[in-house]
Amino acid sequence: MTLIEVRALSSSTMIPRGCVGEIIIVPQDNSHSYLVRFADDNKASLKRKEFAIKKHFHDLENSMDDMNLDEFVIYRCVVGSRAYGLDNEKSDIDLRGIYLPPAEFHWSLYGVPEQIEHKETEECYWEMQKFLTLCLKANPNVLECLYTPLIEYATPLANELLESRSMFLSKLVYQTYNGYVLSQFKKLEQDLRARGEIKWKHAMHLIRLLLQGINILREGFLPVRVDEHKEKLLAIRKGETEWQEVNEWRLNLHKDFDEAFAKTTLHERPDYEKANAFLIKARREMVNEKND
Repeated sequence: MTLIEVRALSSSTMIPRGCVGEIIIVPQDNSHSYLVRFADDNKASLKRKEFAIKKHFHDLENSMDDMNLDEFVIYRCVVGSRAYGLDNEKSDIDLRGIYLPPAEFHWSLYGVPEQIEHKETEECYWEMQKFLTLCLKANPNVLECLYTPLIEYATPLANELLESRSMFLSKLVYQTYNGYVLSQFKKLEQDLRARGEIKWKHAMHLIRLLLQGINILREGFLPVRVDEHKEKLLAIRKGETEWQEVNEWRLNLHKDFDEAFAKTTLHERPDYEKANAFLIKARREMVNEKND
């Protein structure tokens, strides 16, 4: 269905908004035009944002599929192996970040998705409220977005969030990081007994999580890069370290984590009030931007 009025290619006929046509040529990417044929056999060239898929047009759950939500990304960073300093020539570039849609999107029947993903390019962007909620839960994958040294794009509002990122660090890190590693190592041990092998890359990242969690409790800062332990971690990923040695390191790190938890000066919980105030400010900015 056309979302705009468009002129036919071979005549002066104007094809009105809301007309239904058939896509007969699809471009290689969304920056080029689609060729659409209509019931009267007229053809028109349309950009992707200038038409909607008819099925989606009548489907509330899919109505946002036709919106280019990427234009509302306010923060984009690189995470994963490249941010940790553990990358090689085969490592992907994992992009993560935040998007902040206009207020009218939230007010509409359709709402907004909690995250937008582009699997082909390893990209994921969380809607602001979802991002803040995950940070408050001490989600390791989301917290590292605020501490990665590899930032590709940040608006003034995103920079303000980065300056206040310590509000998310609390003793809750102990339960989240420590608990996750404990449960995952149990699964690795089950894999080892059942199949005689494990995913060594996963084991490496579990050790990395413990190292980072301990530092958060001791220093009040999340060290995304792990240069000090790089060689030992890479040896695990390559399967060059015996399982018993890996497990012993893990157990010793759990003890260090317990000690760090007992001595940390971090608060019991993150600063929910400050995070909530930031979200309200962000929402208000999107209302004012529309009015301006």
